[in-house]
Amino acid sequence: ENGTMFSVFTRTDPDAPKAKGISCIMVHKGTPGFQVSRHLKKMGYRGIRTSELIFEDARVPLENLLGGKNEGFPMIMSALEGGRINVAARSVGLARAAFEDSVRYAQQRETFGKPLAQHQLIAAKLAEMATRIEASKLLTYQAATMKAAGKRCDLEAGMAKFMASETAEFCASEAIQVHGGMGYIQELPVERYFRDSKLLVVGEGSNEIQRLIIAKR
Repeated sequence: ENGTMFSVFTRTDPDAPKAKGISCIMVHKGTPGFQVSRHLKKMGYRGIRTSELIFEDARVPLENLLGGKNEGFPMIMSALEGGRINVAARSVGLARAAFEDSVRYAQQRETFGKPLAQHQLIAAKLAEMATRIEASKLLTYQAATMKAAGKRCDLEAGMAKFMASETAEFCASEAIQVHGGMGYIQELPVERYFRDSKLLVVGEGSNEIQRLIIAKR
């Protein structure tokens, strides 16, 4: 139910400066002193379980050390480029879903004798959603292409993650506006897009961090 192996990043040298004393240790399910205590209730992304882990004098053999001792932080950093590209891609997908649902609803729903899509304010919302999605997609493709070629892409990955996740949040919010009151009802997936989009903005380094990375480069 909760997996059989857990990768845990923990401080193994309390006297080391900043992040240099962190190691990655593999912990098996059933290890004495280790347990999954409870599943956390989240605003969104409920399809992925998030649980609280408790360690009480849990001991693991030295062979469970993944990589070298105190070398965990570089492992974390090496995964961030791919992780941020992953978030960017998921953000584009969420934004497209919100956009496509909005287009479909705006074409079907009629007010004042014509479809919503023919009202200028609604049409403008759809146009901006489409433009932001396309820009986010291109940034994501660029970062993914560089990553696949083995090139450094921390800047491009940060830009893609920043732009795409902001776009996902924007499109999810605008989708609710297009749907009106129905967008707030759980019968439609629009409210879920809105809840799920927030994790994309804060996950894999918040967008405040992405701004700092971009500014420093």
